[in-house]
Amino acid sequence: MEMSETLAGARSSAPNDIVAVAAGAGDFNTLIAAAKAAGLVGVLQSDGPLTVFAPTDAAFAKLPKGTVETLLKPENKQALVEILTYHVVPGKLEASDVLKKKTLDTANGERAKIAMKNGKPTIAGANIVATDIEASNGVIHVIDAVMIPEQRDVVDVAVAAGTFKTLAAALGAADLVTTLKGKGPFTVLAPNDAAFAKLPKGTVETLLLPENKGKLKEILLAHVVPGRVYSDQVVKLKMAPTVGGFKAPITVKDGKVMVDGATVVAADIEASNGVIHVIDTVIIPD
Repeated sequence: MEMSETLAGARSSAPNDIVAVAAGAGDFNTLIAAAKAAGLVGVLQSDGPLTVFAPTDAAFAKLPKGTVETLLKPENKQALVEILTYHVVPGKLEASDVLKKKTLDTANGERAKIAMKNGKPTIAGANIVATDIEASNGVIHVIDAVMIPEQRDVVDVAVAAGTFKTLAAALGAADLVTTLKGKGPFTVLAPNDAAFAKLPKGTVETLLLPENKGKLKEILLAHVVPGRVYSDQVVKLKMAPTVGGFKAPITVKDGKVMVDGATVVAADIEASNGVIHVIDTVIIPD
């Protein structure tokens, strides 16, 4: 576990805020420059408490050539903010707290997965190489790679998967693409192509007709829940209050989660503006 002597010194000196501790260590110049460019220095100096997973200068140097320079440009500020806030978790979590969890809810909104690989702790694929560096407003854990959150929105993630062609066509016909590419966050119960294929013959074609746009929109909005609701939160709910006003009942049977009779076949697919759960049946609101 190679860390600079200055970092070891930073551990034992009087507590300072996260930015001061990182600056004093000397191994986080790129991180601090990025925080300044993103306008996040004030946040990292706030009362917090915050837990920061801090990539070293060497971690940033591992990114493809030109990536850091591109991210530091003013026009890419939003993308930089999303990446940096993915390294911040509200609250103070010592290493022992982190290792008890499977995921952490980051300030970016997305979850970062915690896992052991070859006996070493990782977060979102990055190795945690030093832990519990105390600061007056939180704690720093050092990582050896920059964590990149999902940067595609729910629509682009679904389209890229290739198994939601009917859903994509329906969203287009109902003029909902722009909405679901918005800030959100949204939880999308996404029926796959097989789910649409289960509908009575001709149903999809009929719904896609311009005169049925209202009905199509009503059906699709019964598949969208405001906020990011992950599977471990879904199972605690009795119903999902959808954007369209339909309250979809939730049941858990034999370890399977069902929403209004549709089974969740894949869960917690991250997107920049929400989370997707794949379902095997189209929900038709009453």
